Amino acid sequence: MRRFPRPAPMCAISGTGSVRAEHGHDPDAYVEIGSLTKALTGTLLARLADAGRLDPDDRLTAWLPAVPAGSGITLRQLADHTSGLPRSHPRPASTDPRDPYATLDPQEFDGILRRLDTIATRKPGADQEYSNLGYAVLGAALEKAGGGTYEELLRTHVLAPLGVDEVTPAPPADRTLTARGLFGRPRATWTMTGPILPAGGLWATPRAVSGLVKGLLVDRALGEPAVSWQSAGELRWHNGATRDASVFAGAFPGTTVWAVVHRLGGRPDRTDRAGLKLLAEAKKAPRDRGNPEMTASG
Repeated sequence: MRRFPRPAPMCAISGTGSVRAEHGHDPDAYVEIGSLTKALTGTLLARLADAGRLDPDDRLTAWLPAVPAGSGITLRQLADHTSGLPRSHPRPASTDPRDPYATLDPQEFDGILRRLDTIATRKPGADQEYSNLGYAVLGAALEKAGGGTYEELLRTHVLAPLGVDEVTPAPPADRTLTARGLFGRPRATWTMTGPILPAGGLWATPRAVSGLVKGLLVDRALGEPAVSWQSAGELRWHNGATRDASVFAGAFPGTTVWAVVHRLGGRPDRTDRAGLKLLAEAKKAPRDRGNPEMTASG
């Protein structure tokens, strides 16, 4: 008997004013946002710089003395992926590929910091290489410079000024939404707490993600978009993918053209395509839409 895959639960929100939830998704449930976390970490870097707590061109060693003096990496290079660090941290042979960050605890991370110069694959500033490890290191430096935990600093300097709640590394269990397996049981998620949190460990409701996009990209309430956002011409965007969740968020800064798409299951590139399609539709839509309209199916 041929088995047909179930449609991936999806939530789509755009500047046209519509909120669409399909196949069991919920715009008010907490979902993993993966590497979209990096856009907030980069914004936190900019905010701490504005507050005089650091300079983006500070050497990493100014804040993390465990890092070898010869590494030469700056905070800005960590944020724009030109630090020379590889995509992932060195993983023990015992690492479970179904949960690749579970072993990255503070003790292991400290050991990584102490040999960061040998882990780097190229000189700082030479080329761009997307690095989850780089953002874990950046998060640790921001905690030292800001004098608080990543979550505390993010809430104080980014989320509260934007008036956005419902973004957290520890969502309430009764409001989380995850992918489900063949027999309907929730599938286990990656362990993204601890040092890896600033690289991809946040959860948020799709409505909260929309508030971040509007605040950071459309209204520019905290200044120019941080270097952590990806660019394609005038478009600023970022995506994220974990084991079973993927998200796309993008906007044309200074306009009302923006879109957020989140999916549970399926291929992450389809989430990106859905987001780009939504942006194209938003460009064509009238600009005087009223309150968001909610539609649901599935």
